[in-house]
Amino acid sequence: MNDMVKRPQGRSYSDLQDHLSILEKNNLLNTIARSINKDTEVHPLVRWQFCGGIAEDERKGFLFTAVSDSKNRAYDRTQVAVGVLSANPQIYALGMNCSIDQIGKAWIDAIANPVAPRVVDSAACQEIVLTGKDVSDPGKGLEALPIPVSTPGFDVAPYLTAGLWITRDPDTGVQNMGVYRGNLKAADRLCVMMEKATLAGGYVHWTKYRDRNEPMPFAVVLGAPPVVEFLGPQKLPIGVDELTVAGGLAKGPINVVKCRTVDLLVPAEANVVIEGLIDTETLEPEGPFGESHGYMQIEEYNMIARVTAITRRKDAIITSIISQVTPSESSVIKKLAYEPLFLEHLRDRLNIKSVKRVSLHEPWTNLRKFVFVTLERGAAKTEVWRALAGASSLQPAIGKFCVAINEDVNPDNANHVLWAIAYRCNPVDDIQIVNYKSAGHAPRTAASPLESIVLIDATLKVDFPPVALPKREYMENAKRLWAELGLPPLKPESPWFGYSLGEWNDDWDKRASLAAAGDWLLNGLDSAKRARAMREPNVTVSDVLPDGPQSTRATDAKTNL
Repeated sequence: MNDMVKRPQGRSYSDLQDHLSILEKNNLLNTIARSINKDTEVHPLVRWQFCGGIAEDERKGFLFTAVSDSKNRAYDRTQVAVGVLSANPQIYALGMNCSIDQIGKAWIDAIANPVAPRVVDSAACQEIVLTGKDVSDPGKGLEALPIPVSTPGFDVAPYLTAGLWITRDPDTGVQNMGVYRGNLKAADRLCVMMEKATLAGGYVHWTKYRDRNEPMPFAVVLGAPPVVEFLGPQKLPIGVDELTVAGGLAKGPINVVKCRTVDLLVPAEANVVIEGLIDTETLEPEGPFGESHGYMQIEEYNMIARVTAITRRKDAIITSIISQVTPSESSVIKKLAYEPLFLEHLRDRLNIKSVKRVSLHEPWTNLRKFVFVTLERGAAKTEVWRALAGASSLQPAIGKFCVAINEDVNPDNANHVLWAIAYRCNPVDDIQIVNYKSAGHAPRTAASPLESIVLIDATLKVDFPPVALPKREYMENAKRLWAELGLPPLKPESPWFGYSLGEWNDDWDKRASLAAAGDWLLNGLDSAKRARAMREPNVTVSDVLPDGPQSTRATDAKTNL
């Protein structure tokens, strides 16, 4: 893990530069040395690995070391990194300094065991301090930073997409840190969207400063240490200082330094920090911008942030996140953080022990609209509906469609989930619609600003016949044969073999074995003995011969995943 790099004594976490070295050693970083245009080429180039048929575990981070723009400006001593936080789960896990299967535990432990930050006097993020005309003059300030255009052809400006916006509650003094989009407007001005519908921490603070008739101090952190960056998209209760949870992830305090022009603390190892004040009286049109819900966010009035200082490292690296249509880096970073919290909420807080997994559907739906809750077979109906209600209510805008499934259904395969809904759900009994759900992060095109929730029980209520695929031993043998024949490499998708769901018996098993052994004629002789004079076909044999062999309950369904 992160022991691949040497860190200064007393620091338990990697900064961004350390993290990039680790990615390079793990063959997870593409370093692009040729000149690349930040306005037209950076994001489209990285986007291809999310829509070009490249497997998730083959995606990499990109480091652009020679960035230019459409005005032929070169950005000396400032590089741009995209996809280096969560292009795939392995990149994210390296940033967390744990294995992929330990990500959920790491988050739960960190939230339960926060560590207060450590204030330092000097910091790498303040090697260069720019104020006054060095921030406001044309060509300086924000203009001098190589911030990419995320959706060329639709976005109206470069946007901060990985910026951590830090604000402070004026009543309690507790800081909040969240990732919000930032629309560059001028050398010393940008607009920020802090979402009202989901009560973003920054928005809550802004309302308090507004009511005081005071501007709100802010700091935007670019290129933070990964354990700090990962807290930006995380959904924590209002009043929790994300820097303390970052310390929990790091198992040691995060070094922070006081800003030069505002009373806020920022990560000392950041690459760039933008300081300033947010207007609480006047709003300015912001957007359009390509959003993670998969549509362009149309122009809307949002908050004006005026820059008072920019501090930075001498050789800075700016991070930018691929968002827009999912899957994207934005959805990976959220999925890996949110799913453990949903599972912990249902299983531990609500004490629904039959819940085994919670999955937020990623492609195209931005994790927010479809939640799949996996429960063990035979869970009480009351527990199924408690789990669905709990999943739909944990976050204001996550869980428009919540579906309960069993362990034999693969939640990462939407076709498999639809199969369960199609055959295990009777709409009149197994679907509920509940009013009053926040639309959250979505296009504002509906007649009502509120949405409703659909809860679907697609679990097995009775025994079913086996899944109609060859048994496991036959598929495994065929897989060996496939390899011997030199056919293209296989990537098995669940389900890839048949398994019992309860409505099966030993007699049918024996007949299937006879067929596989070439003795199917014996089955024909046996079925001839059971022929009956009947007026209509399509009658189940057990209805005619109720004393025949009875079905046996499934025991191996869960092994199919």
